[in-house]
Formats: sequence, structure tokens, C-alpha cells
Amino acid sequence: MGVPIRRAGESDRAEVVGLLDEAFMRDPVSSWLFPDERRRRERHGGLMEAFLDMAFAEGYVDIAEDGSGVALWWSVSAGPAPEDAADGPVHLRQAVDPDNERVETIGRLTSEIHPSDRPHQYLHLIGVKPQRQGEGIGSALVAPVLERCDREGLHAYLEASSPRGRELYLRLGFTDLGNALDLPDGPRMWPMWREPQMV
Repeated sequence: MGVPIRRAGESDRAEVVGLLDEAFMRDPVSSWLFPDERRRRERHGGLMEAFLDMAFAEGYVDIAEDGSGVALWWSVSAGPAPEDAADGPVHLRQAVDPDNERVETIGRLTSEIHPSDRPHQYLHLIGVKPQRQGEGIGSALVAPVLERCDREGLHAYLEASSPRGRELYLRLGFTDLGNALDLPDGPRMWPMWREPQMV
């Protein structure tokens, strides 16, 4: 199925935040972050908007023309993170849900496992509307970036937040990188790496 993809901009903010909020509302990691469903409905959209702001600042956002899916990518350089990066999870918690330690915890844990030895494209989030999942929209969103990675010899990285997502990424050429991350009293996440493929 051909799904036209375009680069999203500031004018797409409300649509992207709403799409991500809907797509991840029942995700295992989102459910762990906000175990109380009422609080999740109140705060989850703010977390998605914070992630969108990071993508606009550090990378780019691709959206399906029909609004069915969106992907947030960052371009990550090799080497240690900037000194102020350690404060990122704290600032995220303060901005989204100050009383929720899990927002800060997941930021710290994923930062600790994020590879720093090679530059790469980081697929931070990809969301597809629940009623459109299984139609190939996720693959269509990822394909142009992976094709560029292959052409330019770039690596790619992500953390899969569900077994279903992990299976998709395995089909797209990603492999497990190190050990899975088990969130405290929560679900498992899989760090995954993709080497550029021969074209």
C-alpha cells in the first residue's frame, strides 16, 4: 500500500500530538508511566507534546498525508552527551508530571543504554492510529529514512516498547542490541540497532 509521507512542521502540532496520544494511550510503557488511567488521560498528551518539541529541536518529524501515522526521528552524533543532557529527564518530569518519578526514571534508563560510539538516526517514537494498525503505515513511515541510511551508510537505533513493534523492526533489518531493558515493576523494552544495508 502506498502511503504518501511528508515532513511535518509546527502547523501540524495539534494533529501530531493527538495522533501520538491516541496511538500510545494503551502502549505497555505509557501504561507503566501512568498506571492510573484518569491521570494518563490528563498527562499523556503533555508527554507526547514534549517529545514532539524534542524532535523539532533535535531532528525531524514525518507524517502520513492522511494523518494515520507519525514518526519522530533525531540525528545523534557520536561521543558523550552534552553535560546538560543529564538534566533532561528531570526537566521532562517537571514539565509533564512533577509528582511522577517514572517519567524521570525512564529518561535516565533509556539514556544509559543509548549507544554513543557511532552517529545514527534515532527513531524516538512512531505511532499509528489504532484503527489503522496492521496496514503497513509504520513500515511506510520508516522506509524513506532507512533507504537514506542505506545510501549514506548511516546507522539507526530505537527502543521497541512492545513485542509487536519489535517484530516489525526485526523485519526492517534491526537487531537486538545488548540486553533488554526491564522497567522497574514494569514492561520490557528492546534496544535495537540497524547497520546500513547494501544497496
